[in-house]
Amino acid sequence: MKKQSVALALAVLFTGSISAQVQLPDTPAGRQLSAWLEAFNSGDHARLDRLRETLHPTMDVAREMRFRELTGGFELRAVEASEPTALSGIFQEKDSDQFGRFTIEVEAEAPHSIKAMGIRAIPRPAEFPLPAMSEGDLLQALRAKLETSAAAGRFAGAVLVAKNGEVLFSEAYGLADRAKQAPNTVDTRFRIGSMNKMFTATAVLQLVQVGKIQLSDPLGKYLTDYPNQELATKATIHHLLSHTGGTGDIFGPEYRAHRQELRTLDDYLKLYGGRAPEFDPGGKWAYSNYGMVLLGAVIERVSGMSYYDYVAKYVYEPAGMIRSGSEPEAEAVSGRAIGYTKGPEGSEWAPNTDTLPYRGTSAGGGYSTVGDLLRFANALLSHKLLDAEHTELLITGKAETPWGGRYAYGFEDGRKEGMGYVGHGGGAPGMNGDLKIYPYSGYVVVVLANLDPPAAQRISSFLDLRLPQ
Repeated sequence: MKKQSVALALAVLFTGSISAQVQLPDTPAGRQLSAWLEAFNSGDHARLDRLRETLHPTMDVAREMRFRELTGGFELRAVEASEPTALSGIFQEKDSDQFGRFTIEVEAEAPHSIKAMGIRAIPRPAEFPLPAMSEGDLLQALRAKLETSAAAGRFAGAVLVAKNGEVLFSEAYGLADRAKQAPNTVDTRFRIGSMNKMFTATAVLQLVQVGKIQLSDPLGKYLTDYPNQELATKATIHHLLSHTGGTGDIFGPEYRAHRQELRTLDDYLKLYGGRAPEFDPGGKWAYSNYGMVLLGAVIERVSGMSYYDYVAKYVYEPAGMIRSGSEPEAEAVSGRAIGYTKGPEGSEWAPNTDTLPYRGTSAGGGYSTVGDLLRFANALLSHKLLDAEHTELLITGKAETPWGGRYAYGFEDGRKEGMGYVGHGGGAPGMNGDLKIYPYSGYVVVVLANLDPPAAQRISSFLDLRLPQ
């Protein structure tokens, strides 16, 4: 019976990803795309170098190698338009549900060098539907996918699936410390990247709920000494929570130069506080880590507590999150996994130590467990953190994102027509995670990994496309 169950899981897992092989047209564009696809999928630096020398002089081989590491290679699923020197169609990432639309244009004269080529991510096309799956079949397929991914080095971490508060699946894979051969467990603390934004936004809404913060107030009302007056007077709390404040990012040359000197939220304000808004606040949506740093500073000024103490007392404690925090990286934290990254060249796995901040901030970089994140989801849904009105205010989309989604306050809102999720992901070198809360069906999915993105998000996307609604 066990062998039959595994066979069934594998059959369900791969149904929809295997189809009759699509043939490229025998045209200059078709032949050059075939040459690129074979070289790219090989993951062979020397082979891509030869392709660059002969057919694609503008190609950045290092970038292609990073892209290959990220995607795992492509499978041709459809040709949509074909001319002798131009071609477009659909790729699917190997061992992934991600689809992309490609275009290629080549020179009219031999040797028909590649002039331009691009690939853009798209939703799963309707012509490639997935089969309906029962909950039991899905959990079998999930286990099969995780075992395969872990064996191939594409996943190390922990996964939890719950429904209506009951845990249906909770397993861990790979190593938390490769040097010591210490395995990941379901209690391992993983760095969660930007997932901390959910805690920050929840904390701000708590202060809104008790009347200590107004969403329409400008930043300067709370940070009265903020250096750039244009930002202080124009950007509101609403703008910062919804990434519409034009506050920009924190990562770049300045951050790298001062990484270990940035020890408090005020240190970030001193480094970046002189910047003007990148655009008129409210004018558009643009993801901003710095905006969330500013909100952490607002929490400190309004509450009279450090950001870390406030979140510990008013978010972690009522939710029962006993294994979450943002202690400095130099401090030993029991059970915290080492993150492993392949770096810009995509070579061997190595600890991500040299990329880490002094400590996580209100924008991200703390740590948690799959169990604690389920506790957070349960506390949010049961209104232990906010009343019903402010919970809905927190998770309801406010701004359209460039990829067609909706961003709420520190949460993504993927709900539509009685289906979908709310939550947030996080990713940086050696860390990746995702929390998806399905209010209508009762499911909660938590995936945490101590590898580069998209190790965790591949798994959460796999589940998102297949969960019974």
